Amino acid sequence: MPIKGVIFDYGGTIDSRGVHWSEIILDGWNRAGATFGKEAFRKAYVATERYFATHPVVRPDFDFRQLMEAKTSSEAEFLRADGHTADDAMALSAAAYCYDRASECVSEARPVIEAVTARMPAVLVSNFYGNVESVLRDFGLRHLFSDVIESAVVGVRKPDPQIFRLGVEALGLQPEEVMVVGDSLKKDILPAESIGCRTAWLKGKGWTDEEDRATHPSQISRLSDMLELIGIA
Repeated sequence: MPIKGVIFDYGGTIDSRGVHWSEIILDGWNRAGATFGKEAFRKAYVATERYFATHPVVRPDFDFRQLMEAKTSSEAEFLRADGHTADDAMALSAAAYCYDRASECVSEARPVIEAVTARMPAVLVSNFYGNVESVLRDFGLRHLFSDVIESAVVGVRKPDPQIFRLGVEALGLQPEEVMVVGDSLKKDILPAESIGCRTAWLKGKGWTDEEDRATHPSQISRLSDMLELIGIA
């Protein structure tokens, strides 16, 4: 059955070439002069993600730069509490680096998304903080998606397959007519396949060694590789 619509993940897929964002943020900290190691950073990264999940830090109007400044500022607080050097200037520098990386990756991804949406509808399905619409508008992407399904808005998070069902329903198609493109095997690819969708796994540097060792028949190394899978030359 031909593909008639596409569901894109956002974070890690469109804005980082499949690389887990923890790797990019740590790179930003290192470039800002940080001396703490990966283990210390990951502790602060997880603490920040958990804090953001339970506190209204991120406003709906935050663009990606504002989001990253909030994240690195929070990480700095947790790092300092753990005895590491992480001042506000370093946090802002790390955030700026992350914004530049995202801008570069989005610019690379935009022609791919445009090639898809010239032929068929696309929706975005993302675990995000309630501000993904603002992020998409900032990067000039919002008009490319017929709908946006965001976890913080709909109250369902990946890997719950229901969030992909919502995306399929937004497309008005059957699951087997839909290609899901994401960077996470466990959060995107496997739950999407469980409801009958076709998949393309953009595999980059993951969160764990287990993820890096994993393989899957749908994996691709560049976002543009998906075009061949859906029949766009």
